[in-house]
This record gives sequence, C-alpha cells and structure tokens, in this order.
Amino acid sequence: MNDSEGGVVEADVAEVPTSFDESVILLDVREDDEWQRGHADGARHIPMGDVPARMGELDSDATLYVVCHAGGRSMRVAQYLARNGFDPINVTGGMLAWSGAGRRVVTDDGTDGTV
Repeated sequence: MNDSEGGVVEADVAEVPTSFDESVILLDVREDDEWQRGHADGARHIPMGDVPARMGELDSDATLYVVCHAGGRSMRVAQYLARNGFDPINVTGGMLAWSGAGRRVVTDDGTDGTV
C-alpha cells in the first residue's frame, strides 16, 4: 500500500481481502447497472452520488476499501471520505483489476457476474 494524491492510501488488488464483515468493508461506488452486472461477493454498494447522504451507513472504525470500475471514481470518493473522518483505501485498478486477478464476481442472486 502506498500514499497517493490527497493523502489517500492505495492498495493493489492483491492486498485487498476477499471476505468482508463489519470490521472490513469493500465499498463499491459504481452505478446500479454496473453493480447488477457483477460485484465482489460481500461488497457494500453505495453509488458515488449517494455517498454524501449515506456516509452514516459506514463504520468509521472499519477498514474501508473503496472500489469502482477502474479506480478513478473510487479515488474521488476516498478523498471525500478522508476529508470527512474516514481512513479509506482506494483499490488500484478497480473491479477490472479484481476480475483480472481471478477473483470472483457475482450478481445479487449469487450467480457468476461480469465487470
């Protein structure tokens, strides 16, 4: 992991856990249609535009990874969260890197999804 723009730490997908709970959150900030095509199993979905209104759903004590399609939107959300008391980690390469690393992508019903 390394510091990036705006003081936000970035992590290569290999450094991101594959399971999530209350203490480790993978926040997917992609749009609804992207989420429905496929996402990481156990990820939490809050579209980028909804994050300011829904920050209360995130535990500021949890390890918080932020992901989008390729890493740009998630970096902007991570910078916003960092300014609002969180210590987010941006996932470099986004869901493209997640999928490219052979990690499972699922749909809401648990079947295989696509990025």
